[in-house]
Amino acid sequence: MKNDKKLNELLTSWENTYKKGQLTLWIFMSLQESKKYVDEIKNFIEKKSNGTINCEEQSLYRALRKYEHINVLTHELKEGNKGPDRKYYYLTKLGEELFNQFVNRNIKLFYSNEIKQILKLN
Repeated sequence: MKNDKKLNELLTSWENTYKKGQLTLWIFMSLQESKKYVDEIKNFIEKKSNGTINCEEQSLYRALRKYEHINVLTHELKEGNKGPDRKYYYLTKLGEELFNQFVNRNIKLFYSNEIKQILKLN
């Protein structure tokens, strides 16, 4: 029982560290799919990650401002359901290229047979 508790603590710690580094990837994936406003990005991340990654809106806004500042994404205003216009974010050409190169260098390697065997996916 003590080992189970220790294992769970270690796993939780590892996952928390992992999740912090994953927010950029998940934001870019959501915007690769389509233009979205903040709630849609948040819902995409939570749904597509099977609830393993939750992000606070404040963290999301902070990240979006940072990415907009470095010109990898931008936004356009569209009418919301009620109240003020919403910011719909989308990747710029630079952002699309950055995302594609990141996927090619860091994600596609998980599809090699050697890595699949190590991960016991075959």
